[in-house]
Amino acid sequence: MNHVTTRSAIRLSAGFLAAALLALHASQASAEPLTTAALEKWLAGYEHAWESRDAARAAELFTPNASYHEMPFEAPKAGQAGIREYWSSVTADQRDIDFKSQVIAVNGQTGVAHWSATLTAASTGARVELDGVFVLTFDLNGRCSELREWWHVRP
Repeated sequence: MNHVTTRSAIRLSAGFLAAALLALHASQASAEPLTTAALEKWLAGYEHAWESRDAARAAELFTPNASYHEMPFEAPKAGQAGIREYWSSVTADQRDIDFKSQVIAVNGQTGVAHWSATLTAASTGARVELDGVFVLTFDLNGRCSELREWWHVRP
């Protein structure tokens, strides 16, 4: 390779690098850090997905490779497909769902929220009351990359 070819290759590489850095900067410029308002908006989306029993809408709240830890000693639901499958099965028997939430804290890209829900089990007609806590980690585009929850059923 001669000097002219080498310089051209270096300029071309530098151009690609500059373009990649500008694209990265542009994508981060539109990215938002987690705020209380952003977490409240996400929780409203979760509420709508649950109350309408919309597994596809629920899965869209998460990153493609998110992990959803419903129970601490079970393997998490993996990715949007795993979350969609979980939501499809768990909400199949639920009716008249009323979900409420309240932000407890936001720190960096992690949010903590208290939630409660009441619903009717269609198979038995029993009214069910749940109370729980989410610890949620978000990417810079506002989608959840990890959900951990602890919840109880009123006896």
